Amino acid sequence: MAQRIATEYVNASLQLTAEEMAGFVRFFEDQHIKHQVRVLENGNHEMVLEDDAGREEVRLTFERQQDQFISLLSCRIMHPKLTNAMRKAVAAFRGDAVVNRIYPNYTMTYHYVQGNVRKIVENKNNEAKVIFEFKDTIGQLEAAFLAMNVENEIKAVQGAIDQLLDLRNQCSDRTHTAIIDARLASYTRQLFMLEA
Repeated sequence: MAQRIATEYVNASLQLTAEEMAGFVRFFEDQHIKHQVRVLENGNHEMVLEDDAGREEVRLTFERQQDQFISLLSCRIMHPKLTNAMRKAVAAFRGDAVVNRIYPNYTMTYHYVQGNVRKIVENKNNEAKVIFEFKDTIGQLEAAFLAMNVENEIKAVQGAIDQLLDLRNQCSDRTHTAIIDARLASYTRQLFMLEA
């Protein structure tokens, strides 16, 4: 197994409530990562994470926006303990990130969405190869089923319109024609909404 050289966070983002922010701090305590938290006068938070030997640190700034703390992060981490803690934090606190795990001869790029890995790409010799990609098969099937329901409904409405038009052509009474016209207008609106 190749030894990882570094882990690079590219445009990682976290959005935390005040309660989640407290949990985020506790999370790093549980991971035995040295950390300092400073609350700035505007309500923003600055958090500094350090590896055991103090050789490496990650600085996270959380900007307070109403009842949320938002952090955008780009950094490069080399020590395994800090790397693993950050990976777990992104997953546990539903972060979005592009993470490059850099090895001597290749790079693995992980795409996180809401804390879940959605795609893994291997970059080697200037070529990208998709190793894993999340596919929402159940969601795709449900969408296809719903689309079929709409198509069937459109056919039913078109059939009703055809029948009403046939009735209107045969009708000579103005009262019945007005009733048929009102129903035709209703079906036409319904058809317009379904086709949209």
